Amino acid sequence: MRDLPLLTATEALVRFGAGDLSPVELMEAVIARAEALEPRINAFTDTYYEEAIASARAAEARWAAGTARPLEGLPVAVKCSTPIAGQPSTSSSLVFAERIAEVTAPAVQRILDAGGIVHARTSSPEFGCAPFTHSKLYGVTRNPWNLDRSPGGSSGGAGAALAAGTTLLADGSDIGGSIRIPASSCGVIGYKPPHGRVPLGGVAGLDLYCHLGPLARTVEDTALLHEVMAGPHPWDMLSLPPMEAPRAPFAEPRDLRVGLSVTLGGYHVEPEVAEATRAAAAALADAGVEVVELDPAWDPADIALAAQIHYGALFAAELAPLLERRDELTPYAVDFIERTMPVAAEHGYVRALELAAAAHGALVALFAQVDVLLCPTLPITAFAVGEDYVETPVTVGGVAMEDPLTGLTTVPFNVCSRHPSMSVPSGRGRDGVPIGLQIVGRPHDELSVFRTAAAVERLLDSRISPRRGAVMSWETV
Repeated sequence: MRDLPLLTATEALVRFGAGDLSPVELMEAVIARAEALEPRINAFTDTYYEEAIASARAAEARWAAGTARPLEGLPVAVKCSTPIAGQPSTSSSLVFAERIAEVTAPAVQRILDAGGIVHARTSSPEFGCAPFTHSKLYGVTRNPWNLDRSPGGSSGGAGAALAAGTTLLADGSDIGGSIRIPASSCGVIGYKPPHGRVPLGGVAGLDLYCHLGPLARTVEDTALLHEVMAGPHPWDMLSLPPMEAPRAPFAEPRDLRVGLSVTLGGYHVEPEVAEATRAAAAALADAGVEVVELDPAWDPADIALAAQIHYGALFAAELAPLLERRDELTPYAVDFIERTMPVAAEHGYVRALELAAAAHGALVALFAQVDVLLCPTLPITAFAVGEDYVETPVTVGGVAMEDPLTGLTTVPFNVCSRHPSMSVPSGRGRDGVPIGLQIVGRPHDELSVFRTAAAVERLLDSRISPRRGAVMSWETV
């Protein structure tokens, strides 16, 4: 019972099919683990345990009848900001504490239709506008590897739940790194597909920085969930046409030319993160993969400016009327609105497009030389838990960042949103928190990213295994 929640989704499906594990047994074990650990981690905003057990019984019957679907009986935690009809849709804000979703997001409906069971909703910062996870509505979410550290954000609850073994699969959203940052800090896999691969719909579908994608404990499980979530949908006019889904087993990437950029063209990076990034590249090289070192020819300040204009013109402008209720808002949400809107007003949105086009040009030149790029997911291991980073700046390598988003090495691949990007574990920091390696592909070339990630996962498994949940000294399960 103790080890069941730490199964991979793929392993669980095999055991369901063999008849030596039932979806009910697995769900009961996951729920028991969550009830024991959640008081310390706080990764869940809402739970649906009774309904999940009932759904697991129905899944058990489907397996017995030979009508099991691709995710039949698997516990899947869905981010609280992703709507499910009839469930809370609060944006993690006191302002919307009573709001209920009227529709279900297309990607989540696909998870449900594939037999996935939503037993819990995962925490996010207010409006998803921070790379850490705490809010006045839901409190502080902690990193299972080190309770004094944040699991990242904005899909922080998803990363924490996977690391702790309180779900087998999770979804996330990403407008500046919100899937990959928690994956990095929690030692799991997080995948930002090319924009449009997983449908969004509405205004979000028209925001080129915005993505939905899967998180899991292995690359194979990530591919499993991604295949279910991906594909065109009539609600999303920018959703991409069907393509062959990346599926395990993945061929070795020895035919690929892999680029390594430790500072991603001038970002500040902590030494232990740089060391882990180089070690992952060296492991690939030792396995026969050609690795070359190169940098994109851009200025990180231009990337940050493009993002600030974009966020200020679209995201913050939508939230600005809520400043009338600022006492109910978190300090970081107020700061996000008041910091980015003047930048957008000063420069104008066309300037953001010019900077994005220049960044894309730098990547065109880089990917003319390599098939995939390796770089740090985060320049640090994790943010401090509960810190708003309004009065206290983020410091990387002794350098204070202008704002929490300025120095994030995930942001360029939201600005250049057609590039698939995945975070896989590459080591552990001195604080015990995992370090993530970011693997970036050419526009829409998802298979090369999955192939490289699967190789890194296999080669570095002895260093940090994403197959296991975090080994926590305080754990009582």
